[in-house]
Amino acid sequence: MVRRDTRKVARLMEFSNEIIGLFMIGAMLFAIFIGFPISFTLIFLGVVFGAWGFGVKLTVFLMTLQFYNSMMEQTLAAVPLFVFMGFMMEQAGLMERLFAAIQMMLARMKGSLYLAVLFVSVVFGAATGIVGASVTILGIMAAKTMNRSGYDVRLAAGTITAGGTLGILIPPSIMLVVMGPVLEIPVTDLFAAAIFPGILMAGLYVIYALGRCWINPKLGPPLPEDMIPENRSIIWKELFFGLVPPTILIAFALGSILAGWATPTEGAGMGAFGSILLAIGYRKFTWAGLYDALIKTLEISVLILFLVAASNFFGAVFSRLGTPTMITELLLNLDVSASVVVILILALVFVLGWPLEWVPIVLIILPILSPVLLELQVDMLWFAILVAVCLQTAWLSPPVALSAYFLKGVVPEWDLKDIYFGMMQFMVIQILGLSLVFLFPAIATWLPIYIYGGG
Repeated sequence: MVRRDTRKVARLMEFSNEIIGLFMIGAMLFAIFIGFPISFTLIFLGVVFGAWGFGVKLTVFLMTLQFYNSMMEQTLAAVPLFVFMGFMMEQAGLMERLFAAIQMMLARMKGSLYLAVLFVSVVFGAATGIVGASVTILGIMAAKTMNRSGYDVRLAAGTITAGGTLGILIPPSIMLVVMGPVLEIPVTDLFAAAIFPGILMAGLYVIYALGRCWINPKLGPPLPEDMIPENRSIIWKELFFGLVPPTILIAFALGSILAGWATPTEGAGMGAFGSILLAIGYRKFTWAGLYDALIKTLEISVLILFLVAASNFFGAVFSRLGTPTMITELLLNLDVSASVVVILILALVFVLGWPLEWVPIVLIILPILSPVLLELQVDMLWFAILVAVCLQTAWLSPPVALSAYFLKGVVPEWDLKDIYFGMMQFMVIQILGLSLVFLFPAIATWLPIYIYGGG
């Protein structure tokens, strides 16, 4: 009797490897949604489902191989260097000087602070791809002045949170550095492809914010007279020292990568070293500050790079089970166009962007779905930029919308409901920008083709 029951259980456990892979994805999503640490969850599930599907020996081999390959991926060395560059530029106080100069220069213009926030967002986004840091710094710099000047809280909150998300897209974005090896696209191509979409999104934000102020000047009145300095030379001096040095640094770091003079890692190294020189030049360099920047860089880099290794192992097990091939065949049999498949994937990325950050989406979800796109001959460079813009949109989407909590943390007097309403306005603008990149792929692909002769 016991033997017969054992045979029944064994038969119930006899699933095909493809179905085991579906269980694996379901378990992964469930574990992440209820709050388990992502990296350790992926390793644990990879071991368990790999052993179930094709044995312990091959699973251990795949783990060793994928962790070794992740550590040997030279492009990923750019991640800690770009993160460190961002923290050192933040310590140098460059963004505060730039914001103050633009604020004073455009003091009598309606909505001037919105323009100042978005301009600084573009510069700071090029310095660091960390959304939390960008939103926090912008909130600290702009919120007090906006409150004093009588600016509309919802439009102000929307401008700050939307501007802060530009760091995801504008190169040298950390997300693009990680996405390159995942989708097997040169990081240089991704950087070139992201420039025009990044400018497009910033331009749409500016048009919307200033347009609202033109229609209703009460949303962004000119600054009070007591905040406008009489000596214009002070303004020009602050603008020069706030804009020119960081622009030169970013231009050298990014320009050397795009021109092919340096690899992304070498360019990131130049940027990191240059950020130390800037901090010294602005007399903001301290050993305590350097130590703090190194610790923060270590924390973020370990988080990202360990997750890269864990997701590579998880993806290798998942691929070995054959589930990606099954999903590809299933979607191809639906007999829908490549555009419809891309829209469905973007919708999935958008929804997953609510509870998850970009790291698990880029490292786990995209490798699962990329075989379908390759089979449909979709331009992967164009698709990568669509995903980047889509993930930027997810940062502005309630109910999770981490940008709202970053801003609320530094501006506690603003109601969370007003911050949400402000973000949702810009989320609509973001979807418009995403639609433009989808309908006109040349926005993303023209520059890489022009520079490198191919996307």
